[in-house]
Amino acid sequence: MFDMMKKLQQAQEEMKKIKSRLDTISVEGSSPEGKIKVSITGNRKIKGITFVDDLIMHDKDQLEDYLVLAMNDAIEKADQINEAEMKSAAGAMMPGMGGLFK
Repeated sequence: MFDMMKKLQQAQEEMKKIKSRLDTISVEGSSPEGKIKVSITGNRKIKGITFVDDLIMHDKDQLEDYLVLAMNDAIEKADQINEAEMKSAAGAMMPGMGGLFK
């Protein structure tokens, strides 16, 4: 029982480290033609939004559409990094069970 509690505590500490590391990882998503770029952390927190083309600011509908596309692109990339980090940690904490997390 003590061994199991120790492993659980180690797993919690490892998860904290991973979350801290994911805060330092930044990915960028972009809209079609790269008119809007969104920077996001591995923990899926928006860091910034850049409008590369000032002309897009005059077309509200296009701006909204491109912003959604850029944000979704960034979130998808952050999800991939987040998932890879979690799989790596799970495999290290529970050798032989890494296949469960694929």
